Amino acid sequence: MIAAGKDAGSTVILPAVNHLPLLLLCPEETSLKFIDTHCHYDFPPFEHHEAAELKRASQAGVEKIIVPAVSSARFSAVMALAGRYQPLYAALGLHPVWTEQHCDDDIDQLQQWLQQQPAKLVALGETGLDYFTPQLAAYSEQQISRLKAQLSLAKRYDLPVILHSRRTHDLLAGLLRQAKLPASGVIHGFSGSLSQAMAFVKLGYRIGVGGTITYPRAAKTRNTIAALPLHALVLETDAPDMPLHGFQGQPNRPEQIAAVWRVLTELRSEPAEQIAQTLWNNSLRLFPRLAAS
Repeated sequence: MIAAGKDAGSTVILPAVNHLPLLLLCPEETSLKFIDTHCHYDFPPFEHHEAAELKRASQAGVEKIIVPAVSSARFSAVMALAGRYQPLYAALGLHPVWTEQHCDDDIDQLQQWLQQQPAKLVALGETGLDYFTPQLAAYSEQQISRLKAQLSLAKRYDLPVILHSRRTHDLLAGLLRQAKLPASGVIHGFSGSLSQAMAFVKLGYRIGVGGTITYPRAAKTRNTIAALPLHALVLETDAPDMPLHGFQGQPNRPEQIAAVWRVLTELRSEPAEQIAQTLWNNSLRLFPRLAAS
């Protein structure tokens, strides 16, 4: 397990659920609070166990969780979760990895949801570009077309965007530069170079910080996150994906945000409490509807 904090020796560990121990905040850290800006709560292991899982997240200081949809088939389920559970908030979008399954009607469905302006719909996403495999890159034209359509909707409804990007950072930055979204957004799961990250930051976008920084071998990402301005960062888990170092092969969970934060405090020079408070404030500024509901 990760024992990344400066006071890791006093960390409290609860009995494992599905073999994953829960990192609780140390007594001196109990006033800290976190926002998980990216968690797929509509997938297992959370599905049908939401109340118990949310209790565990709360014990780790996680007060708000954004749940991004990946396809139109999941729009209703994600909105229902946000309506049923106070800590959960929704984002709706079309994920590039599912491009082969998307159809033109999906954009119309997305617009229908957005024009209703539900109180707990806080962003558009997860959308973006993914050329990680030749199979995905073969759908580049469709990916770009659907991304542009979603960016147009985000601009129309003044929503921030949650963006997925693999091997597409420079292309995505160019498209965002053209789109000129007033509400900007976040580059989720970022693992590019410092210059690529700064290209997004200069456009007003935040960089999502997750489990990648817990891997010692991820030197480029760790160095990039350490060098970026603190105001440009937000925390995320991408649970149940992106497990932390030491938890490979196990589903990730939002309570692991505390462990990601502890690693971040060791990578950066600011005081730990200042980092936590700034990350909280960054998230509320980027997703203002989190504070309004």
